[in-house]
Amino acid sequence: MSSAAMAQISAYKFGKGLNLYGADSSFYMKFGIRFQNLFSNEWDVTDDDFGQIENYQANFLVRRARLKFNGYAFTPKLKWKVELGLSNRDISGGGPDHSNASRVILDAWADWNFAGNFSLKVGQGKLPGNRERVVSSGNLQFVDRSRLNSRFNIDRDMGLQLTHHMTLGKNFYIKEWACLTQGEGRDITSGYNGGFDYTFRVEMMPMGKFKSKGDYVGSDLKREEKPKLSIGASYDLNTNAVRERGQNGSFISDMNGDYHGKTLQTIFADMMFKYKGFSVMAEYANRQTADGDYNVYDDSSAVIGTMYTGQALNVQMGYVFKNNYEIALRMTSVRPDMGVAANENEYGIGFSKYFVGHKLKVQTDINYRQKYVYGATTPNQGSTDQLFYRLQMDLHF
Repeated sequence: MSSAAMAQISAYKFGKGLNLYGADSSFYMKFGIRFQNLFSNEWDVTDDDFGQIENYQANFLVRRARLKFNGYAFTPKLKWKVELGLSNRDISGGGPDHSNASRVILDAWADWNFAGNFSLKVGQGKLPGNRERVVSSGNLQFVDRSRLNSRFNIDRDMGLQLTHHMTLGKNFYIKEWACLTQGEGRDITSGYNGGFDYTFRVEMMPMGKFKSKGDYVGSDLKREEKPKLSIGASYDLNTNAVRERGQNGSFISDMNGDYHGKTLQTIFADMMFKYKGFSVMAEYANRQTADGDYNVYDDSSAVIGTMYTGQALNVQMGYVFKNNYEIALRMTSVRPDMGVAANENEYGIGFSKYFVGHKLKVQTDINYRQKYVYGATTPNQGSTDQLFYRLQMDLHF
């Protein structure tokens, strides 16, 4: 076979993966590997008294290990992506609704630019909810995402996502999403449970686009020469959700194994700002049930579950020095509805060294999480708080 008829394989540089091109330009595929090794430490703190630190715990683990494939098929207007998880944290949690199998598939979708600025994505992938969730776990400013994200994000789901973008004037960029998905999260095999999920989002960049899609990358590693701002808002309606947090959390069923759900409404508002190494990201989340009652009842009106409702705010900022060291601060406030869970405040400071941007980095942070017990007016009335320190290495080929 002549070399002209063969596909071409190239590796541009570290962090860009292996690239495979069809000799006739009918396909393109990029293959990458990444993993994160984490060392975590945690202590209990009684009544906000650092003289009462106890119950030390430590853990070494592979936080994430993933294989990523993406490219286009037949035409550059038909893009695709497959991402697989390998670590226990990536694939655990598969129960009867996952056919008692590991949840290996993270993303599996095709995105067709069928007309002008319109595209239709089909398959499993991240929903356009809060910005922090859509930012790749390999591009985070801290070791991991905030408490707002862990309690309120709408994660990945299976279905359809229609997107459109346009530019007003010279630089005012706008993008919109409208999504129809199953509503139970990723790798579900049990099928329809009485309702679908509807997600809508709009984003605006009044100062033009960021470098290298930096509106969805933590830290200003590109050191934007002009101020850049992205503002976004999302609305998610999950009808008859049968999991505690919509796409996440435990399934709610009665003694007979029958599911019982409620309609959840979630609102997100967020922003990203970057300028000359300085960055700010802020997010607000609010989730409520359609009937205002977070309890879930069986046919005899007995309480069998609780939806996680309430609101949260996360603000974080950082500065990347010219030697590619960064210092970052984070403050998170989580306010679930009374009776759902305890209120929390979390404060963190992080340090990062970027050797090859986010593709090769070492990150560390120390965080303090205050908890309010029910009926308390201050965090230290009978609460047990957490102090934790984390150190992580990130490597992407």
